[in-house]
Amino acid sequence: MSHAQTAAQAELLTAGPSAHAAPPGRWGALHGEWTAMPDTLRAEWTKLRTVPGTAWLLIAVVTLTVAMGAAAAAATKCTPSLTGSPCSVDTTKLSLTGIYLGQAAVAVLAVLAVSNEYSTGMIRVTLAAMPRRLAVLAAKGAIVGALVLMAGTVAVAGSLLAGRLILPGNGFTVASGFPALSLAHGPTLRAACGSVLYLTLIALFSVGIAAAVRDSAVSIGLSLGVLYLPPILIATTVTNPVWLHRLERYTPMSAGLTIQATTGLRSLAITPWAGLGVLAVWAAGTLLVGGFLLRLRDA
Repeated sequence: MSHAQTAAQAELLTAGPSAHAAPPGRWGALHGEWTAMPDTLRAEWTKLRTVPGTAWLLIAVVTLTVAMGAAAAAATKCTPSLTGSPCSVDTTKLSLTGIYLGQAAVAVLAVLAVSNEYSTGMIRVTLAAMPRRLAVLAAKGAIVGALVLMAGTVAVAGSLLAGRLILPGNGFTVASGFPALSLAHGPTLRAACGSVLYLTLIALFSVGIAAAVRDSAVSIGLSLGVLYLPPILIATTVTNPVWLHRLERYTPMSAGLTIQATTGLRSLAITPWAGLGVLAVWAAGTLLVGGFLLRLRDA
């Protein structure tokens, strides 16, 4: 048994199921879930922070996001046409392009936080010491979500900083109608905060899938497939612009990433905050299914 498993097992067994005894009935069950949370959160934090892979995946989230955003900014030039028409580039969204790649590392981190316990058998210890299964799932989601929130904040800030430094050299200057990227600009601030929330929702979405599926490889494949495949299939198979517009409203990645747009909002399939709301519904749905199956099945 690894050091992480041993430490987490000690945390769990110290609390024990008797520490969370609750009155019978529905309200008693809810009370038990609530009182179990502090010990469950502490145990889940112990497990995640003592696994080396957690730190590396968080570093990957930041590195991939900033690197891809910087590469996209460096590869894009503002070259007005002969007619004098200005460049039509959303520089904020361009700088945040790395979210497309960083979310993959987020999904892997979230899945492994759940499914690793099934592959090692640690889940039996967890559920024996913490029989409130929904509290266990909620604690996993809270810890993973908090870590991704912090890593996402660093990644988004780094991406915008890279864009602010790189884009002026490619023609995106104040004289061309492109002010320097700044969080003092309302739409840019909304795109930045929304991108951090987007990554956090992706983490919760993947936690729910992992709780339902259990297997690491299948959960990762399903999480990434639901994110990346629909936009590709829609773009390559749907030719009717009306249906294209409708379908883009309900796919998690396409809808969620509208939060990054700061220009051309009227042409979007869905408004930025509503798009992020669609992703939140997807995340809530997977967590509900995962929680239901976690309570229904044996460990």
